[in-house]
Amino acid sequence: MQIVCRAGIQVTGEDAREVHDDIIVEDHVRLFLNGEFLTALVASYDRLADLGAGFVITEGLAERVDSVEVDGKDIYISAPARKEFQLETESSGGSRVVGEPRSVASSITITADGVRAVTAAIESDVWRRTGGVHCSVLFCDGELITRACDVGRHNTVDKVVGYAALQGLDRSRCILGCTGRQPAGMVAKAANAGIPIVVSRAASTDRGILTAERAGITLIGFSRGERFTIYTHPERVPDVFERLKKA
Repeated sequence: MQIVCRAGIQVTGEDAREVHDDIIVEDHVRLFLNGEFLTALVASYDRLADLGAGFVITEGLAERVDSVEVDGKDIYISAPARKEFQLETESSGGSRVVGEPRSVASSITITADGVRAVTAAIESDVWRRTGGVHCSVLFCDGELITRACDVGRHNTVDKVVGYAALQGLDRSRCILGCTGRQPAGMVAKAANAGIPIVVSRAASTDRGILTAERAGITLIGFSRGERFTIYTHPERVPDVFERLKKA
């Protein structure tokens, strides 16, 4: 991931001083699906193969990817993809595929302590240095599998999902942790990837919660320290769900 140093003037109360901050580089990449131009993304120049594979899966264009090749800032994905689809602009300014996400079926659960462990793993050295990136993590069978950072919150999800796809992991056994808020488009990415539990440090939107409810996803927001809020399908957090039923 590219980081540059930039000068600035830091103001604190009545004081001002010159500083040099680490700044994350914002770049552009192009995606090609089966030889045809698909879309352009604003992204960090890092883990581009994972980004391309993940975008195709999280947008519901294909359930698997056959191969990915990266040539500079162009990403070429080969996959058994849908023939007909329509792209629209997402809330972040990126692209998403129009349509309802897939439904998720999984018997996995998570404890309250597990939610906190996922949340703790989201923070990264790049975030601490720059404050200018989002991060996502993927846990499978209780183990941290991968962490990805990017200037775009959507891209971080694409990268961890793409990694899982290219490694042949069972995504129905995975839990996704994110720094970013969870509108409908973000939740839909998890649904299309077949991930049943999403933990975010940030808020959701009403449509994000509705999308999670319909897709069968356990959506957990505002996960910070000891606190978190379960919005949908709380049965996948059984120690909390049982405690609530007894109250």
